[in-house]
Amino acid sequence: MAYNLLKGKRGIITGALDENSIAWKVAVRAKEEGATFTLTNAPVALRMGKIKELAEQCNTEVIPADATSVEDLENLYKRSMELLGGKIDFVLHSIGMSPNVRKGREYGDLNYDWFMKTLDISAMSFHKMLQVAEKLDALNEGASVVALSYIAAQRTFPDYSDMAQAKAMLESIARSYGERYGRLKKVRVNTISQSPTRTTAGTGISGFDVFYDYAEMMSPLGNATADDCADMCIVMFSDLTRKVTMQNIFHDGGFSSMGISPQVVEKLSK
Repeated sequence: MAYNLLKGKRGIITGALDENSIAWKVAVRAKEEGATFTLTNAPVALRMGKIKELAEQCNTEVIPADATSVEDLENLYKRSMELLGGKIDFVLHSIGMSPNVRKGREYGDLNYDWFMKTLDISAMSFHKMLQVAEKLDALNEGASVVALSYIAAQRTFPDYSDMAQAKAMLESIARSYGERYGRLKKVRVNTISQSPTRTTAGTGISGFDVFYDYAEMMSPLGNATADDCADMCIVMFSDLTRKVTMQNIFHDGGFSSMGISPQVVEKLSK
């Protein structure tokens, strides 16, 4: 059901790869709620995914951009404003990648050049997106910027490796830039700490199925799906959350507040 929560709003959605992506689901829901927006991803991801299909479905355009490149981000904002006919009301940062995780490097044997790439791609890109937007005055007053995070920023999940540091940095940037942008233009900056989700990126992490099942047993409401996360993003983009900023919102079925669940006790008692 649509509620016209984003009617008349313009946005930029990053990171859609295929129909399993949270960003893909957000784009579909944003279209249903009346928004117009552009889509973007890194050139290499555009070759791998199906984002052009999503663009056709949402009647929009794809603007290639490497989120670590200030020049690319400047073009992304300028081109988006040109195509959409004005300044931007919402931005989704759904970007994350660790070369160390992808190439199976143990946490005690990280390649530090790759570690820096993890931080640049997965966290510093968020600061760059915010800073470029501020310098170009690309966001409307009261705009909403949301980045996707994970509870490994606060708790240890060994197979998540250096992505845990990237998510901690991401959430810190949201607080620091949220204060600045809120004071300057009432722009909201938040992160959503999502349940483990069966996306193409998520399932590529070693041991994903185990901690997905564990989170499902621990969460009173069960794991939040990609569709659930899309709904949450829409609410955060809308005017209904105009006083919410600098927050890390746990969207995880209650997992983050649990110590142990009856289901886990029962399983371990067998």
